[in-house]
Amino acid sequence: MDTDQLVASIKAGVASLRQDLPAGADVKMARLLTELEHWNTRINLTAIRDPQDMVSGHILDSLAVRPMLRGSRVLDIGTGAGVPGLPLAIAEAEIEFRLLDANGRKISFVRHVIGELGLSNASAIKARIEDYAPDERFDTVIARALASIPRLLELAGHLVRDEGVLLALKGKYPATELEQIKEISGWKYDVTDLTVPGLESHARHVVCLRRVDAV
Repeated sequence: MDTDQLVASIKAGVASLRQDLPAGADVKMARLLTELEHWNTRINLTAIRDPQDMVSGHILDSLAVRPMLRGSRVLDIGTGAGVPGLPLAIAEAEIEFRLLDANGRKISFVRHVIGELGLSNASAIKARIEDYAPDERFDTVIARALASIPRLLELAGHLVRDEGVLLALKGKYPATELEQIKEISGWKYDVTDLTVPGLESHARHVVCLRRVDAV
């Protein structure tokens, strides 16, 4: 699939999400997928091989979470090939995004794309989540299919500001994990069922976690 076809698919999907993108963002997202397809032939970055499937599985799936972002500092933990961090950084130029992963090859790809697309609001960090010690905490911490929710809170709860949110992107409704949260003090949650164009119905649930004493 050429760049024009990718751009057209991205535009159609974004329209289905009822979102607007900055000028040129759709082209940058298409270039992201082109680079991902190219690198994927040498480095196993994603199980999704077809660029058209990447539009739904990576671009639109990332953008669907966009309305749930809070504040001006976002941390994408276990970012892998830069999802959802890179599409969101392209869409939200005024927000600072940090993309964290312990896999050096994947972080090399993310840094390459940040440079290729000129994303001045994004940076890539090679580190284990539990070892990462930033100067200040984040308004939003986001993780896609990374670990169970109790494990996410253990690994990254300290990275969330008092008024911030931790967004855990899940597939099917994570009933068992939500039951386990009840045993963890200090956190409350709500669950949003998202519709992502091109993905199966009820294929994306987002668990939004906040501290109990947060306003």
